[in-house]
Amino acid sequence: MNAHPIAMVLSLFFVINALGNIPLYLALLGRYSAPKQRLILVREFAIALVILLAFNYFGAKIFEFLGITPHILGIAGGILLLLISITMIFPTHEKEKGPKHEPMIVPLATPVIAGPGSITAVMLFSTRVGDPLLMTAIIAGAMVISCLIALTSSFLKDGLGEKGLIAFERLGGMIVALIAVQMFATGTIELVKTSFGI
Repeated sequence: MNAHPIAMVLSLFFVINALGNIPLYLALLGRYSAPKQRLILVREFAIALVILLAFNYFGAKIFEFLGITPHILGIAGGILLLLISITMIFPTHEKEKGPKHEPMIVPLATPVIAGPGSITAVMLFSTRVGDPLLMTAIIAGAMVISCLIALTSSFLKDGLGEKGLIAFERLGGMIVALIAVQMFATGTIELVKTSFGI
């Protein structure tokens, strides 16, 4: 999967699912003033960025130590992203009450922003790109777009409405499902080639 860097930025953006998470952002931060909400969101996205960059630079070494090959990661990542895409296509938007304390790292930075899907995508894209600096730019690009959407979440909710947000989330879910199938197929092909020496 030799995708263009911009395509990878968009793919990672859809996996992060900033549009679909707007109701969650508002539910968690609704008790705070607008300036405080922006401060919390910028902080949590910065923490999530550090988490994803850590997996970009050190994740491959960890998986190599564990004996997990890139094609196995592709197969497992494809399955995981497919499951995530199903929850995006068929959302269950339950009303979530914000915590009594200010969100710090959990749940916003992780697992909402830097969750299993985005971490898996970063790991797989990193093995495909082979250039940590380019992958850093890809991650930063996706995170900047997602953060800007989160910062304007109240305006977007008013403009798009609940149905509009759900429609965008389902569109993102379809794209994530396609990415997942591509990951799974590529990983399976590579596994077969490696196993049978093709």
